[in-house]
Amino acid sequence: MRHWLAMPSLLLCLSLCLPAGAAQLRLEAGALSRTWTTAQLLAHPQARTVDIPADVSYKRAMHYRAVPVAALLDGLRDTDHLQAVASDGFAAEMPAAPLLQRGPAQAWLAIEDPAAPWPPLAAGKPSAGPFYIVWSDPQASGIRPEQWPFRVTHLRRLAPVAQRFPMMLPDPALPAAAAERQGFALFQQNCMACHRLNGGGDAQVGPDLNRPHNPTEYFQAGWLRQLIRDPQGLRQWPQGKMPGFSEAVLNEQELDALLAYLKHMAGRKA
Repeated sequence: MRHWLAMPSLLLCLSLCLPAGAAQLRLEAGALSRTWTTAQLLAHPQARTVDIPADVSYKRAMHYRAVPVAALLDGLRDTDHLQAVASDGFAAEMPAAPLLQRGPAQAWLAIEDPAAPWPPLAAGKPSAGPFYIVWSDPQASGIRPEQWPFRVTHLRRLAPVAQRFPMMLPDPALPAAAAERQGFALFQQNCMACHRLNGGGDAQVGPDLNRPHNPTEYFQAGWLRQLIRDPQGLRQWPQGKMPGFSEAVLNEQELDALLAYLKHMAGRKA
């Protein structure tokens, strides 16, 4: 991460070295900053058991002890922008408004109880704990898979992506309704948790998608679409982490817009 994230990264490392029952979640929001341990969250007055019929990460029904995310963000506003940082470098950009709403979709912070640990996400992999943002009725508010970050250690209030990383912006001369502009919004929602672009972003999981080369420069269009839809179906390796984006997550018109943004940015290398 950048040098200005060095101290939070140290705190992240220290939190992971704590005993399982003492895992910590840190909210970094100026005067509203606070820290909770697993025990504190399990004992939170609004903690309850929630049933998630179609869990995005476990791909089956799950139930969790959880606290409404809104209860932990007291004092934040709908216009704020948050970043959920996971222990593996995944950094999900999340507008505060959906996290603060009480419906129709509602965000919950699921808390892994050390006395009843969750199952591994896959063979040889850890669980989604100690903290995992899950949603009830996600389809009611168009919640996307990247808005289900797991192994979360930090929630940070930050300036919006366009302000923090101007090197990622499409040409300001483009019309307001240009596909490239929609593609930039979709890039933030679906790609930025794992990828940087022109060096902009905080994720550490996947490669930069414009430097030194943009995927639209070396993939034929059909193969690039297949890579996004089914990464392991195009090229398979044991440590592959990229999920597939089905039409239920990214429809054809949205995929066209995302690819238009990537192709446009190939001509705007920073």
